[in-house]
Amino acid sequence: MGILYRYIAKIWLRLLALCLSGFVGIYLVIDLIEKIPRFLRAGGATGDILQYFVWKLPEMVSRTATFSVLMATLLTLGLLSRDSEIIALRSCGVSLFKIALPMLTLGIAASILLLINSELVLPYSYSQTELIENVKIKKKSDHVTFKRNNIWFRSASMILQARLFEPKTRTLSGVVVWNVDGSMNPISRIDANTAIYREGRWILNSTTQRNFQTVAGYAPHSAKMMELNLNLKIEDLQVLDSDADNMSIRKLKEYAENLKRGGYEAYRYLTLMHTKIAAPFAALIMVILGIPFALRNRRSGGIAMGIGASIGISFAYFVVNAVLLSYGRSGVLPPVVAAWGANFLFMLSGIWMAMTVEG
Repeated sequence: MGILYRYIAKIWLRLLALCLSGFVGIYLVIDLIEKIPRFLRAGGATGDILQYFVWKLPEMVSRTATFSVLMATLLTLGLLSRDSEIIALRSCGVSLFKIALPMLTLGIAASILLLINSELVLPYSYSQTELIENVKIKKKSDHVTFKRNNIWFRSASMILQARLFEPKTRTLSGVVVWNVDGSMNPISRIDANTAIYREGRWILNSTTQRNFQTVAGYAPHSAKMMELNLNLKIEDLQVLDSDADNMSIRKLKEYAENLKRGGYEAYRYLTLMHTKIAAPFAALIMVILGIPFALRNRRSGGIAMGIGASIGISFAYFVVNAVLLSYGRSGVLPPVVAAWGANFLFMLSGIWMAMTVEG
């Protein structure tokens, strides 16, 4: 590792730390303004509120890292151009590839770290924030738990287990409902093929009920349909959609396979699964795109150009990626194409720009 490599890498890392801390700080302030009043009204303790925001940091880093990497790349080359260091390096025979190599290497490292954060750190940190918010701060006794594709819900004397949930049709499949006494001894059990949420009520279909407190045993009683008085809101079950960024790739894959086995379309979750893999590598794509963009405009380089270009490129990437993902979730595009499409298009743009940069 030469002196030039370390010099450029040091500038890039310093700017990345500055950008990332700034964006995480902005994210944190907005989150504080939004949630602290609600937490205080719910009677949350100061220590619990502090823990909540500490566990929220991995999510904040994940959401701001790509933009920070792009801005760090543009600012690094902008500062080198402003001080005529790139011109001096080129006059000494240093190729543009050698100038860009430290940032490309660090971009790969950043993508790998973001992937590890997404797969290993985020699911755990998200479960901790949910625990703190719902149990410690809001003091909720009813809860929904997703584990190994099973959905568990407990409310007073009733426990529900379901194999999977399809939000599009608001349907639970493979439903088992237990009624228990104060000592958690089973009183009765209801098995149902599906449970559909209609007008604020859960309707069980193709049910079999067993009562364990009858003298003559627990002969099953079947019914085509029955209503279940359960305090489970549909919003509680849509956690998979709204917080999919905080779930592991393995869980998304298993859930999608379960949906397909149950006869449901799994485009939404397969797209989310591939997005979990593709999203961290957007950091590397931003480096690939940012380097030739900055070098093509090195005469007008500087902080203002770096910030402006970062905003423009990030906005364009966000729009293209959002459109492709919407097509993937609806089944218009294959999930792999939808998840990786924006990365591929912007990488091609970066390569084309690199080929047109004057040597």
